[in-house]
Amino acid sequence: MTFSIIVVCLNAGEKLRSTVESIRRQTEKDYEVIIKDGGSTDEDTKGLLDALERACETDSRIRVYRREKDNGIYDGMNQAVRYAAGDYIFFLNCGDSFYDDQVLALVRDQIVRYRDTDKTIPGDGQRNTPYIFYGNICEQLTGTMVQSNPVLDDFACYRNLPCHQACFYAASLLKRRKFDTQYRVRADYEHFLWCCYRGGARAVYMPVMVAFYEGGGFSETKVSRKVSKEEHREIVAKYLPPARVFGYRLIMFLTLAPLRTWIAGNPALAGLYQSVKRKVYRC
Repeated sequence: MTFSIIVVCLNAGEKLRSTVESIRRQTEKDYEVIIKDGGSTDEDTKGLLDALERACETDSRIRVYRREKDNGIYDGMNQAVRYAAGDYIFFLNCGDSFYDDQVLALVRDQIVRYRDTDKTIPGDGQRNTPYIFYGNICEQLTGTMVQSNPVLDDFACYRNLPCHQACFYAASLLKRRKFDTQYRVRADYEHFLWCCYRGGARAVYMPVMVAFYEGGGFSETKVSRKVSKEEHREIVAKYLPPARVFGYRLIMFLTLAPLRTWIAGNPALAGLYQSVKRKVYRC
């Protein structure tokens, strides 16, 4: 089993260095790192990319692609997938990092353990049923663990999917169907729903802390949050019946979803909120 870890960057500077170093510290060594640069112009990033290209000469697991322009992060991710040779693909943004040095080893153990109990998984995990294995993340902004929903029913798919920094995709899912780049903020969300509703994928929760998630980037600006809402509305209409969507929106309204979102993003209150959420998930 090989992991393909994709890092897409543009003028990321030291964030690119810290992200790549967190990958290279992993005790599990059966991985490749695909670094897709979107045309960086700052000298720090260009110098680091030069150094990584030199590292490729002694470490064949590292590959840098910087000549092909892209039209944003999702287009860059699509381009990088073409070069991936692993059984499972994982996306780690610049500024994010693995939670600790044991993450890939723990994820491998979880996949193998699940394979031993679910006989529908063939040898490489990609023929027949393709899988998405997902865990938890820790937000850098709030310093709190974000528990992923252990059961992804329709309501969870409507409101609370794990972010891509928590997900290991069977490579076949991303080879069969790219991220839809018409979505500027929610392309990974739309792709996850396609995997589960049309791609025949099964999502499996792992009790593993996968990544430190930086947050605070483009997708969380005021403009992007507005775009995110519009895209979410359009995407769920593609995959869920209108009556069910209406019911879920009513639930969100009655349970004060905007207030809960504010609490979850408040460093002083996020820990308490996430603790309550974990207890709800255990129930």
